Amino acid sequence: MDTSELEYAGFWIRVWASLIDTVLLCILVYPLLTAIYGDAYWESTDFVHGPMDVLISWVLPAVVVVVFWLTRQATPGKMAIAARIVDAKTGDKPTTSQLLIRYVGYFVSTIPLCLGLFWVAFDARKQGWHDKMAGTVVVRKKAGSTRPVEFEA
Repeated sequence: MDTSELEYAGFWIRVWASLIDTVLLCILVYPLLTAIYGDAYWESTDFVHGPMDVLISWVLPAVVVVVFWLTRQATPGKMAIAARIVDAKTGDKPTTSQLLIRYVGYFVSTIPLCLGLFWVAFDARKQGWHDKMAGTVVVRKKAGSTRPVEFEA
């Protein structure tokens, strides 16, 4: 696709994509946790309830997200807003290592009061810290008057 047809996906549209993904993951995770641990799971103050809790609450979402990124360059939320993750230098599909770094980067972006996520709102290329760490950008078909996408290669 011609880069003149693309724009960087901005903060608010990415918030919508994230909300869509969160709802979908909750639809997947909550029934599984309730089926295994019962309603008491939701009333407990324990951080971890057992090995299945770790698998369902942490490992399953990570696997689902990374598999979507690998196969579609987007999660369902990003697909809903017609956005995709690309290599920041070339515009090509990111490598597996870039996507794994990007996932870990979400934790880095979130820990200091979500500053790394809010960074998207102020960055010229709309990159959060997780994007900068991984060397990725999120692009979509031009829908407004944001800065045009530029790649080195």
